Amino acid sequence: MTSPRSHGEQLLDINGVELCTETFGDRADPPIVLVAGAAASMLWWDADLCARLAARSRFVVRYDHRDTGRSTCCPPGRPSYTYTDLAHDVLGVEDALGIESAHVVCQSMFGGVGLLLGVDHPDRVASLTFVSASTGADNLPPPSSDLVMPAEPDVSDAATVVDYVVEGARAYAGGSPYFDETAIRALVARDVARARNYSSTLVNHFAIEAEGPTRGGFGDIVAPTLVVHGDHDPLLPLAHGEALRDAIPGAELLVLQGAGHDLPRPLWEEFVSALVRHTAVGGP
Repeated sequence: MTSPRSHGEQLLDINGVELCTETFGDRADPPIVLVAGAAASMLWWDADLCARLAARSRFVVRYDHRDTGRSTCCPPGRPSYTYTDLAHDVLGVEDALGIESAHVVCQSMFGGVGLLLGVDHPDRVASLTFVSASTGADNLPPPSSDLVMPAEPDVSDAATVVDYVVEGARAYAGGSPYFDETAIRALVARDVARARNYSSTLVNHFAIEAEGPTRGGFGDIVAPTLVVHGDHDPLLPLAHGEALRDAIPGAELLVLQGAGHDLPRPLWEEFVSALVRHTAVGGP
């Protein structure tokens, strides 16, 4: 059997741009495509987490969004793509790897990518999982008053940028007992050093407007759906995850006790076990 460890990064020509991808596990196993949140490269889906999933007989794919990691970058503040383009990038990754239909896992702001795929391209989505995401409904609670983000950094100073992202991650953890500054700082340092242009990473995803599907909304998703949400999430309080579960027919909610707007290592086994069940043959 193929090792659950990484098969190495590769740059693929997809939709007229270069996207960096990495796979783990046996290609014959059910494929899971991990879609990171805004301003997050593939590194935020930790390689050890990917390997744990692969060891449970899943073929795991992670990739760098445009403007993150080793993928194509636009000038800071001037992204040349749309939200829909980012959704089509997932389909392009599937095509490049010979995947007809994948279990798609979307995090945070790019839960909207899962919505676009689930409604407009249901044949390419075996199941959906939303992590720390929201329906975006106006009646949902705002971010916690305790959420205080650090001041914008001097982007010419890499050390200052690392400090800024680490402090942002601390804020998003929402006082979680699982926040690990040492691990986060090491990850962020790698992320900043690896990026083509981290100045673009910091701003470009937030400069594009969210786009909805052309064929409906959350109520039109037919793929089996799992919603995963931390009870300490300060950016999107738990009510956002509950609303997402209620909006999607048949969706299930997994509340991660002690998690903020993140997926901390001590809760990986709970998350992996739930995702393995969700992506099993025959559905959850």
